[in-house]
Amino acid sequence: MSRPIRVLIAKPGLDGHDRGAKVVAAALRDAGMEVIYTGLHQTPEMIATAAVQEDVDVIGLSILSGAHMTLFPRVRTLLLEAGRDDVLITGGGIIPKEDMDALRQLGIGELFGPGTSTSALIDYIRQWFESRQQQRA
Repeated sequence: MSRPIRVLIAKPGLDGHDRGAKVVAAALRDAGMEVIYTGLHQTPEMIATAAVQEDVDVIGLSILSGAHMTLFPRVRTLLLEAGRDDVLITGGGIIPKEDMDALRQLGIGELFGPGTSTSALIDYIRQWFESRQQQRA
C-alpha cells in the first residue's frame, strides 16, 4: 500500500494574499494528501527547513508578488544544499509563460496560473509521485 503524498504549501515573500494557497491546501487534503501549510511571509530558508524537517515529497509555492524568478530558484538551491534533490517544487501565481519556461529549465516543476482547476494540480502531483515511486522500485 502506498503512503500518502506529503505536500508543503508556502507563501514566500511579502505578499499577504493567501486565499488561493488555502484553497489548494484544502483540495490536496481532500484528495488524500498530507498537507502542511506554513502561512504567510515565509522566507526561502524557512520553507526549505520546514520541507526537510517534515520530510515532504512536494513543495507548492504560491507567489503573486512577481518575485518568482528569485524565490523558486532560491528554495531549490537550499533543498539541493540540504541533500533533498528528490522534492518536487511546483506552484502557481501570476507568472508569465516565458518565466515558467525559464523556471522549468532550472528544475522547477509544472507551474499553474490563475483559473487552473485544482484537479489539474492534484493529477500532476499524483502522476509525478507515482512515476517517482516506480523509479525507486
